[in-house]
This record gives sequence, C-alpha cells and structure tokens, in this order.
Amino acid sequence: MPERREPLQVRFDEAAGRWVVLATVLGSSLAMLDATVVNVALERIGTDLGADLAALQWTLSSYSLTLASLILLGGSLGDRFGRRRVFIIGTAWFAIASALCGLAPNVATLVAARALQGIGGALLTPGSLAIISASFTRADRPRAIGAWSGFGGIAGAIGPLVGGWLVDVWSWRLVFLVNLPLAAVVIAVALRHVPESRDPEAGRRLDVPGAVLGSLGLAGLTYGSIAAGKEGGNPMVVTAGAAGVLALVGFVLVERQSPCPLVPLGLFASRQFTVANLFTFTTYAALGAVFFLLVLDLQVVAGYAPLAAGLSMVPVTAVMLALSPSSGAIAQRIGPKLQLTVGPLAAAAGLLLTQRIGPGASYPTVVLPAVTLFGLGLAALVAPLTATVLAAAPAARVGVASAVNNAVARTGGLLAVSLLPALAGLTGHDYRNPDAFAAGYRNAMLVNAGMLGLAGFVAAVGIRNQVPQAAPERGLPPLEQKLTHCYTCPVEGPRLETIQPVREERAVEP
Repeated sequence: MPERREPLQVRFDEAAGRWVVLATVLGSSLAMLDATVVNVALERIGTDLGADLAALQWTLSSYSLTLASLILLGGSLGDRFGRRRVFIIGTAWFAIASALCGLAPNVATLVAARALQGIGGALLTPGSLAIISASFTRADRPRAIGAWSGFGGIAGAIGPLVGGWLVDVWSWRLVFLVNLPLAAVVIAVALRHVPESRDPEAGRRLDVPGAVLGSLGLAGLTYGSIAAGKEGGNPMVVTAGAAGVLALVGFVLVERQSPCPLVPLGLFASRQFTVANLFTFTTYAALGAVFFLLVLDLQVVAGYAPLAAGLSMVPVTAVMLALSPSSGAIAQRIGPKLQLTVGPLAAAAGLLLTQRIGPGASYPTVVLPAVTLFGLGLAALVAPLTATVLAAAPAARVGVASAVNNAVARTGGLLAVSLLPALAGLTGHDYRNPDAFAAGYRNAMLVNAGMLGLAGFVAAVGIRNQVPQAAPERGLPPLEQKLTHCYTCPVEGPRLETIQPVREERAVEP
C-alpha cells in the first residue's frame, strides 16, 4: 500500500525533493560561509581600509550581534507567516547587504552592512531545516536531513579555503560579492520548487518587545566591551555597558510575562538544561575568540598568506565531520558526562599548542598537531552537548530548546570577540605588529584554554550522566535525531537551531 502523504510533501528520491535540499543547503551555507571566510579576510580588510583592531572586531561582531539577537524572532516569523516566504526574503536581504559589504568605501560602511547581513541571516537561517522537516514525508525526512547536514559540513570545511583563495586571487571584496549569484540561485529554486509551510500551532503574537530588549542589551555590552579596549572606562563606555545590562534584565522580565516568549524561561527549571547552556556559553565563547585570533596570528605572526591560513583550519572541521557521529553514538550508550568533561580539556590542550606558532612556523610540525588536537576535542563534545540539551527539554519544546541553545552559543562567541582582545592586551594596530600581536595572542589563548577548562569542570560537577532517552519517546525517529546533530560549525554554533518537534504539518499553497 503506497505511503499516504500530505499535499505538497515530497520524497527524497524525487526531483522535487532534490530541489528542496539544494535550496536549503545553499541558503544555510550562505550565512555559515560568511562567518568562516570573513575571518580569513580580516587582515586584508584592515590593511586596505586602514582599520584598527576595534574596527575588525566590529566587522565580526556587528554581524553576530544582529544574528544572535534576531534569530529566534526569525524562526517565529517563518512559523507564522510562511517558512519559504521568510527564507526568500532573508536570502534577498542577505544578498543586498553582501553587495553593500563588497562595495564598502570605508570600515564604518562595512560594519553597518555587516549588521544588515546579520538581519538577513536571522531571517533565512531558521527556515532551512524547518523547510526540510515540513516538506518531506516522514519516511524520507531522515535522508533529507542527513543530506542537508552532510553538504552543510562540506561547505563549512571548504569555507576558509574558498575565502583564502578569493582574497589571494583578487580582493577581500569578492568574499562578499560571491554571495550574490549564490543567493540568486537559492531564490530562483525556492520560488519554483519549495512548497510553503507554516506551523499551525505558532503563537498569534510575536515577542517584539523581547527581541528589542535582547538586541539592545547585547548591543550595549558589545559596544562597551570593544570601546573599553580602545577608550578605557570613560563615561560613555560605562553608560553603554550599564544600559546593556539593564536591557537584558528587562528582557528577562518581559519573557516571564509574555504569552509567546522568544525564550520560555520555564526551560531553565531543568537543572540539566541550565548547566548544558552554561557549558555552551563558556565553550562557544572560547571558540569565537579562537577563530577570530588564530587565523590572524597565522597571517600576522607566521607570515601565512590568506589561502594558507584558511587551509590551516580545514583539519578542525574535517575531524569534526569524521568523528562527531561516532561521538554522538558513544554518548547514547554511556551518557554525556565523560565526553563533555574530556572534550574541552583536549581542545584547551590544542590551544596551548598554538602558542608555539612563531615567524615562519612549520605547518606539519607546529600548526597541524595543534589544530588536530583542538578538532578532536570539539568532535568529542559537540554531539553529546546537543543530545543533552534535547534530552533535558520536554518533548513539545525540543525545537525551541535547541534554538535557545544556539542563541546562547552565538551570544558567547559575540561577547568573547568583543571583550577578550582588550583583556589580552591587543589594541589599536597591534595586528600589524607581529611581536605585539604574538604576545597578546599568547595571553588570549591562556584565557581561552581557561574557559574550556571551566567548561570541563562545569560538565564534571553539573551534568547528570543520564543516557539520553530513546528518540521515539521524544517524538523523533532515531535516525532523524542522530542526523540532526551530526555536524556543527565551530564558528556559528550548533546546527540544530531550527528543528521543530516533528509533526505531520500540512503544507499550504504558495
């Protein structure tokens, strides 16, 4: 008897299904690639535009700020108004902002355009996996999610390589302008081949006050952190930081009263969920700072060209792609505590090894062992962390729990990139001075290793070593749950931010 499917749901082995996968993979890769390739281009951007280190921090942080602040709202908009519609709007917005980045005449324009890019990313990113979940039949959903995860992993692995090559062969501007033809393909395919879908259980009201207060809070803390390194504790810096703290307090109060909160605070009644998110914040704070500073160190101190610096980071993603599925399977058998304790310590050891990088550092003997050990540590912790977050949430809130965890990861990276350079003694134009940058980099890696050590300690004393419940009890087929966390971009955070509790939704006509 043929499988019964809802109208407009597709099969993986049909041409319609492959078109849906293509649109969602390319769309999510746009936002993810920009996070990796821009890191490689920072040194050239600073030199070309005469920017200081604070401006380079803003080049990364303005994008992360708007993305982290609005990604939960973007998911809510898609659920309510149509995932395909919001996905297409986000892709077009992202493309226009990319063009502004590529044509920016000065660093102030670039920073503003990067903030606009983050808004586009917040609109398109949540729709990617949610579209697959709603578009495919239940039987084919695991294969579709697996393809989405696998191709997304490939995109993450080649991102630094592509970024370095584009910077070397022409200019850092091409890193942004290359998004335009890719976005055009995504929009064309989505308009023609992706069915529209909505969440029939989505709240009727959007938590706009929560989104505004969250954005203002992160903006105040980000400005205060970056400006403190450049201007010290002047009244403007202190006022901005204090305003950010007050806005975040207001955010918590609003979320407690909102009928449709972006962050249901009841999730944090679970000790396991709270500890897992504390672990996430600490770990991804360290990772955000590492991927900002390490690629710069390879270029400024070791003298690597952008392409060589990008290639140097490929083993991190390659190791994660190869070993994360096995790591997740092990955690399913023995519980997550061991890997969440040991993984951060291994990654911290890898960071300490990068302190050996000096002028003309040999890649096989100096850089490769360090980044490989770092990648092994990440591979050990990523899948167990995602599974722990899911297992700690009620079945009906698995989607929002993973979204909150992703926002926590992005926020940790954002604040670390903003604050750590000043704490490590890196200011002004130190990124043009190999000796000054090397000294600051060593200090920063000590702090990052300490944060990862703290994460390991949090896991050792706070995580309950319960074996995650079988997926059918969570409402997800076993294969589907495994595939959703088999890849994580080390810069962007867990790639599970958009999965919803899988229900047989009815697709709607465009």
